[in-house]
Amino acid sequence: MTLRRLASFVFAAATSAAVYAQTPHSTPAAGAEGQITAPNTMESLNLRFANGIVAVAEEKIITVADVMREIIPLQQQIRNEARSQKEYDEKMEQLEDSVIQELIDRVLIIKEFHKDEKRQIPVSYVDNAISDRIAEQFDNDRAKFLAYLRAQGKTVREYRRDVEEEIIYGYMRGQQRKSETIISPVRIETYYNENKDKFYQEDQVHLRLIQLTRNEGETDEKLRQQANLVLARFNGGEKFEDLAKEYSRDARRSKGGDWGWLKRSDFRQEFSERAFNLKKGEASEPVLLPEGCFILFAEDRKFAGIQPIDDVRDQIERILVTQLSHTSQERWLERLRRNGYVKHY
Repeated sequence: MTLRRLASFVFAAATSAAVYAQTPHSTPAAGAEGQITAPNTMESLNLRFANGIVAVAEEKIITVADVMREIIPLQQQIRNEARSQKEYDEKMEQLEDSVIQELIDRVLIIKEFHKDEKRQIPVSYVDNAISDRIAEQFDNDRAKFLAYLRAQGKTVREYRRDVEEEIIYGYMRGQQRKSETIISPVRIETYYNENKDKFYQEDQVHLRLIQLTRNEGETDEKLRQQANLVLARFNGGEKFEDLAKEYSRDARRSKGGDWGWLKRSDFRQEFSERAFNLKKGEASEPVLLPEGCFILFAEDRKFAGIQPIDDVRDQIERILVTQLSHTSQERWLERLRRNGYVKHY
């Protein structure tokens, strides 16, 4: 890399930093004593990287402005989650380091793609991606799109290259995530036995419900009569689901009153004891409340305790595949980092 080219990048980085410093994103949050404040992140990064350059990966200069673009959307979330100023500062520094590493890895991954001359991203893929962005982000108005590029100091060609690199990056990461690894039953059983506490479940009921809405002036006795009519049809062999579609006036009527799996904490106090006293396939007696009358039905039950291995086998397999995939990705990235040129500042 020539000194002239490096100098131009330093100038560009410094200019970008000045622009970012003037944006609302970098304004420190004013707060009362003890409140978490968000220091000017651009200034913080410039203190770490005085010349505006964070790293060089291959021939790509990674600037403070590049890092800021990734950090800004996440900064408020970290501020909201932090319980102290110290925790906020530590998390922000971790985020900065993580973003820098990701930007470096991105360059190395794209280089890896281009090592195989036979690999090419079809022109149509890039064209379609740009068209989709113009439609979604700029209301299909090319003039707005071009104005955005001018504000960013980019040409259409440079933007096109960025989009193509995003496609390449996504493709390469996706290829690495693919795994044909078969997890053996022994490995699944070992994981289950070593992590049984992860598969504890509370009492749960798969609930269906019929709500009979109280009309103006309607008495409890009238509602009870309607509910008993419904229960008589249920006890006569009709499906609760069909009766719910016919009689219920709640939000799940079209789904046969199906509220899915619920824990005790999900229920109103008036319903909780009744629901968990039901056996699978049973319906409750009418529950009268000021807003109407309710009939509960236990489609199925799960009881508190460690779930049997057969119930969680697929879940464990997904966990193990994810772990293997993550390990494989990290090894791949470590190889790219060893074989690539990276200089940190």
